Amino acid sequence: MTSKVISIVLGGGQGSRLSPLTATRSKPAVPIAGKYRLVDIPISNCLHSGITRIYVLTQFNSASLNKHIKNTYHFSSFSDAFVDILAAEQTPTSGAWFQGTADAVRQSLHHLSVHEFDYVLILSGDQLYQMDFEEMINHHIDTGAEISIATIPVDAADVPGFGILKTDENSMVTAFVEKPKTDFESWASDVSDEMKAEGRVYLASMGIYIFNRKLLYELLEGNDRTDFGKEIIPQSIAKHKVASFQYEGYWTDIGTIPSFFEANLGLTDDIPKFNLFGENHIYTRARMLPPSKISGTTMEKTIIADGCIINAKTIIRSLIGIRTRIGVETTIENCYVMGNDSYQTLEQIAELKLDHSPIMGIGERCQIKNAIIDKNTYIGNDVKINMGKTLPDGDFDTHTVQDGIVVIKKRAVIPDGTII
Repeated sequence: MTSKVISIVLGGGQGSRLSPLTATRSKPAVPIAGKYRLVDIPISNCLHSGITRIYVLTQFNSASLNKHIKNTYHFSSFSDAFVDILAAEQTPTSGAWFQGTADAVRQSLHHLSVHEFDYVLILSGDQLYQMDFEEMINHHIDTGAEISIATIPVDAADVPGFGILKTDENSMVTAFVEKPKTDFESWASDVSDEMKAEGRVYLASMGIYIFNRKLLYELLEGNDRTDFGKEIIPQSIAKHKVASFQYEGYWTDIGTIPSFFEANLGLTDDIPKFNLFGENHIYTRARMLPPSKISGTTMEKTIIADGCIINAKTIIRSLIGIRTRIGVETTIENCYVMGNDSYQTLEQIAELKLDHSPIMGIGERCQIKNAIIDKNTYIGNDVKINMGKTLPDGDFDTHTVQDGIVVIKKRAVIPDGTII
């Protein structure tokens, strides 16, 4: 049945809540887990589910995302499989930016029309989860639904952050409320005994939808509704068969720096909630990098990507991304180091050392804690980051502080002896 499905991955807007990681790249292009990009998550879920016709919609800072898609997703010339970027564009009927999720899909419908399909799977580009979409599609067909919404049970503390659905005994959605703050006890739905035991009795929309082709065109053409969650879905419940597909696995919306930070560090747990090592692995760009070289380093709960040269003293509960270089006697704790896009030559390194300038990577005798180090940064020797009292939030030339997390900006140069 997945052969009758086309998937659309929504690239999101400016991603201001993930700033400064989105200063030069779109949200789906943000590096995750040391070697992947966020967009690899929904695309990998699609491919493992047998869905091989995928559009990625984007409009902000899309150059690096375009490059990643082009270099990663190649299919046989005898197959109709594709992963293509659809950027906001001027056409005879529209010259505006995407105004919301529904408007983005509306402006892209003419690209979908050249294909044969019965169902459209709409996904977000900034979530971490592993789902078999074939199960959701079969549920959509078996219930005779015209729209299906993937839902996840949440507890009362999480309710104000989500659109909450109410369902009947047949999994059909009967009501919807957007981010209720109070008096939502009556919105509890029927969930599994395991979810009840955890107090997770409210069904939250995951922002994952299936639409019948005909209905999607009817809902989007000839009107100015711009958002699925705020307009299309609530207005469709009384008029169309809208089903809930309950998902009880790990899922997190990576929309803020703290959620992004915790999602990445959570991968270092002994048994992480998101499994990087299962058969449903994440597809990404295949890089011909050497294995990592580590000398004199004590590590605990640490993930090291390919091509690293590490001489650090200690690394604890941290993710070290591709091509990272770390000097001797450096300690790193609770950090996500994204790595580098290239190596410096020995000649370049020698020249920088002669000028007493930092080389690409992290220098010697540094102490870094609770930080995200973006790509291609130059951190000198004897640098201390976030080693004292909790820092107040703020945005500075080389870094940003959010909720006690220091984010060193892409290509930032941090001189020897700096204390942040």
